[in-house]
Order: sequence, then C-alpha cells, then structure tokens
Amino acid sequence: MTEPIRRALLSVSDKTGLAELATALSGAGVEILSTGGSAKALIEAGVAVTEVADHTGAPEIMDGRVKTLHPKIHGGLLARRDNDSDRRAMDQHGIAPIDLLVVNLYPFEAAAAGAGYAACIENIDIGGPAMIRAAAKNHAHVTVVVDPEDYGRLVDEMTANGGATTLAFRKALAAKAYRRTGAYDAAIGQWFAGELDDGFPERVVFAGERAQVLRYGENPHQNAAFYRDGSARPGVATATQLQGKELSFNNLNDTDAAYELVAEFDGAACAIVKHANPCGVAVGDTLSGAYARALASDTESAFGGIIAFNRPLDGETAEEAAKLFAEVIIAPAIEPAAADVLAARKNLRVLDAGGLPDAGSGGMIVRTLAGGYLLQGRDNALTGGGLETVTRRKPSEREMADLLFAFTVAKHVKSNAIVYARDRATVGVGAGQMSRVNSSRIAAWKAADAARTAGDEISWAAGSVVASDAFFPFADGLLAAAEAGATAVIQPGGSIRDDEVIAAADDAGLAMVFTGMRHFRH
Repeated sequence: MTEPIRRALLSVSDKTGLAELATALSGAGVEILSTGGSAKALIEAGVAVTEVADHTGAPEIMDGRVKTLHPKIHGGLLARRDNDSDRRAMDQHGIAPIDLLVVNLYPFEAAAAGAGYAACIENIDIGGPAMIRAAAKNHAHVTVVVDPEDYGRLVDEMTANGGATTLAFRKALAAKAYRRTGAYDAAIGQWFAGELDDGFPERVVFAGERAQVLRYGENPHQNAAFYRDGSARPGVATATQLQGKELSFNNLNDTDAAYELVAEFDGAACAIVKHANPCGVAVGDTLSGAYARALASDTESAFGGIIAFNRPLDGETAEEAAKLFAEVIIAPAIEPAAADVLAARKNLRVLDAGGLPDAGSGGMIVRTLAGGYLLQGRDNALTGGGLETVTRRKPSEREMADLLFAFTVAKHVKSNAIVYARDRATVGVGAGQMSRVNSSRIAAWKAADAARTAGDEISWAAGSVVASDAFFPFADGLLAAAEAGATAVIQPGGSIRDDEVIAAADDAGLAMVFTGMRHFRH
C-alpha cells in the first residue's frame, strides 16, 4: 500500500544533505514544515518553509525546549488516515496530516564523550524522540527518516511511486527509527550510570552503531558484524586504518587484546599476539629493540600475528616489522617514514590508534551466555602494590623488575597462565591449559625452543622469573619452573597449600612474592 507525501516536517541537528532533500521535496510539491536552525538553513537555501510555530499557533518557548510538543504535530503524525474517529478529531481540532518526518537527534553521544554535566543534560533531545516514536508507530501511513544516509533512498522511492512510499519501505525505516531511539536512550542511561557510579543497575541496555559487516565470524560459516559503542577509548574500535585488507572478526579481537596489553607499560614496548594470547612481549630502550626481543620470544607463533606498539611507529622499527608476515600493526601513531616502508606490504593492515588507552581506567566487559549476559569491571589493577615476599630469599632489584613485568603480561594471557621473563622480555608463555603445571611445562619448553632458535645452548628459562595468574594449588608447577632454571616467582597466593609451596620454593632457593590478587582471563 502506497501513501502519498504531501506535507513533511524537517527538524534536524545534523544538517548534512538537508537542503538537497528539501529542494527535492519542494520540487515534488511537498509542503515543508520546519523548526529553528533547520528552518533558517532551508530559507537560506531558497526553500519555502512554514515555521512550526506558525503551523501550531504556539511559539517556541524555554529556549527552544518546547516547540514540537503540540497536538497539531503529534496528532498530524499519529492520526490513522483510514480511521473515522481520527479523521473527525483532526477536523474538529484543525490538525493537518504530516506524511513525512525527517529528524535526527541532538548529539548526546558526542557530548557524553567529553562535555560537562550541564552540556550533556542540554543535549538530551525530548521532542525529537517523541516525534520519531509517533511517526514510526504510525508507519502504516507516515514515513520517518532518522539518518541522512537514507535521504537518497527516500527521493528514489518517491520518484518510483509517483510521490508516495510503499509500506515495505516505511516499515523498514520505522524499524531503523526505533533502533535509533533505543540506542539514544541506552546511551543516556549508561551516562547516568557513570555519573552515579551505578555500575550494575537493575536494567541494562547495550547500544552500538554498526561500523562494518564482516565477511564472517570466527569461522566462515558464522555471520558477524562489528559495532562501535561510541566511547572514546583509543584502540581498534576508534583507530584509523591506513592501509591493508578489511579487518576480520579475529583481527579485531586479537588487535584489541594486543593493544590493551602493550598499553600497560611505561617504557617503549611491543606485544605480538596470536589467537588473543601474547607469544612475545618486551620493553626496551628503543621501539626497535623491544620489537626484536618480543619476536625472539616465539618466532614461530608470531607468524601471522598482531604487532602492537605503545610508541609512534618509526621507520627503523617498521623496516624490521615488515620482514615478518603479520596480519595487523597498530600503534598510537604511524610516522611518515614508517608509513612509506609499510606501504609495500599492501595486504598488511596498518592502524593508527591516535593515542593509548589508560590501562588503569575503568569500563565494563560484557560476555553473552545462552539467555543472558555477564558484566564485570575491566581488570584495571596495576601491578606493584601490596607485594609480600614469603620466602627466605628476597628477589633482587633485577628480579623484582622482571617479576612485575611478567605478572603484568600474565593478566593478558588466557588462564591457566604462566609467563617466564628475563630482562623485561618474555622468554616463554604457557596459556589456556586445564592444568597449571602443564602451562608451566609448556612455557619452559617455549623458553628452551626460543633459545635453540637463537642458537643458544642453554634455555632462556635459566635465570628467568616466573609469573602465575593464580595461586599454585600444588608445588608441582613451581618445581617445574625451578627445574627449568627460574630464580624467582610471583603469584597471588591464597592456596590452602601455600605453606607447602613456600617450603618448596625455599628448598629450591627461589625468591617468591605474593601479590594477593589474581588475574584470571577466560
């Protein structure tokens, strides 16, 4: 069923394409109503406009807070054209039908990303959402457009149907309109939760704007898309892609893991991640030095991985990184010399994040279950406080620096997690095992393999330190580290067998530090 468009109300915050749309509507004989800044813009463009205040007979009041909240507006949007009672009410009250509503809302999401409290309140749109909901509810008769991207579609639809729109078209736009108002209200609710420090309110709504329909998800038989939540946290969601193929589901997930990890460190650092686990992480005096030591930790697993830096990527480091087949490189900035080097690798995805995330800042992590959601605060605890040496031997200054480094890395390794490190570089990582002792053995094997690859006869675990994301339930995991040559251990503690584990560390001559805090990552 088609419905002709004879009268339209245009009231937008984003005026992109507004004049062109209004010109096309006017040329099709559509009467145009408008408000405030929109009306001014249209008049300047030479489009004939009737001000809403003239249409309703009621002036805009309260600095424009009240202008469209009027029966002649909402009645014109909500009236059922095929309902006798509605038509009589329109005649009785002098309400003219409004067949098309074009509205986009005050930019609340942009304000919430950095504006003060008062500015955010003033950017909460009232009349816009009310009109959108009214028009969308009455989509049997009324067309509603909330996105400038749809202006061309609207004009094409009217051209194809003699100035009218089809029910299928109106229904699709109505669905989009409700998604927009739902996301808008969700953003306001989330902002208020932050203002009130109300992290887990009785109801929660997630809103995102689709940034990309992905080729597939984790596997080719799974559909997927990428949505941005509008937050300003620097990372893969806000980065500018300078070159390379389209990012995949796994690229996005792994790049996020890599960048959040590398942001933990103050010194120049590099993290190389594969399947959301770090295969090499290092801090160095230079970025190129950090990259070389991160790569040396596991040259085999690094193939096809994600490389993340916490400093602007320079040309020298780019020269070295370009030798490795990698899926993505991300850094807070890409210097021109580095961009020139990487341009030769046309399929390599290069991301300029524009900054580093604050590793100590908050935020929510959301995971889905069948029929529900799990929410938790971000694991933003910074390693360093509340440390207790529980063995007879205290760690040396060098060992303590490496322990803190290793425990920071362990936060970003899938549990059960074991990390061997030496001179603030990983030398072996054991991830995602059901048994902690197996993670310890795998990490030791990785350290021995890294040494062999580098041409060293002695395992790189010799003289290293070991971090465990959770306590050792038995002494076997710790003893495996000691057998590999580790000299110091950092772990949360808290096992009923802590005394047994401490005694084993003392017998092996290890220094061991308890943090009192675990870092499970499932």
